[in-house]
Amino acid sequence: FIPLTAIIYRTVSSTSCFHLDPTMSSSAVDTQTVITLKGSVKIVSEFFFTAINSILYQRGIYQPESFQREEKYGLTVLTTTDDGLKEYLNNIMSQMGSWLLAGDVQKLVVVVAGIDSGETLERWQFNVNVDDASAAKGGGATQDENNPLFNNMKNRPASSSSKKSSSKSMQEVHNEIQAIIRQITASVTFLPLLQEPCSFDLLVYTNQDAQVPQKWYDSDPRFILNSQEVKLRSFTTSIHKVDAMVTYKEADEWEL
Repeated sequence: FIPLTAIIYRTVSSTSCFHLDPTMSSSAVDTQTVITLKGSVKIVSEFFFTAINSILYQRGIYQPESFQREEKYGLTVLTTTDDGLKEYLNNIMSQMGSWLLAGDVQKLVVVVAGIDSGETLERWQFNVNVDDASAAKGGGATQDENNPLFNNMKNRPASSSSKKSSSKSMQEVHNEIQAIIRQITASVTFLPLLQEPCSFDLLVYTNQDAQVPQKWYDSDPRFILNSQEVKLRSFTTSIHKVDAMVTYKEADEWEL
């Protein structure tokens, strides 16, 4: 017997191939009033894409000239111009969209590891929680009995906090996301310098019964021993809440 809260660690190989999720349409978000379930999935997926790009730029995983400036969330953000990396991230975000829509994502982790040492030096973690009641009420699940998220939540009692109306405007959501991106940008002021060339990997924690493409495989969690932890801001769409944090290996423990 495996409890529903059991976690599997999964990551992606560089040769992964996925199909674009047709549910991820730009019309899914109502910018004035209610954010739908599909709209919330789109917001979270776009945030992940932007956050990963910001981490890769700020931590020097890719050369700065391989990024371009874009306006997003009322900020100037940097996104990769590398075709291979863009395809890789877009494929992952497509699969993440499917899992988010089904309520299967528990967290996304960006692992920064030394190429020479093989050690995990930083671990950027984004925890995902779903407000079942908000997703059920006008949240875009549309009472669809075939929607896994709706089937998951229809037999659960709503918490006292989730019974309250909690619709948010897109501007409020963007303001919260903006604060997280600013913190990622400012991370160079408190994170130790990376003393060796580094690579990154993405781990997705899913529910045990999530549908997993064959190109994905189980991974260890890549924890850091004797690490320091910094909690970052969070944001919520009223349906999904994302909490952010980063753990890192202390500089005085590195073999310089």
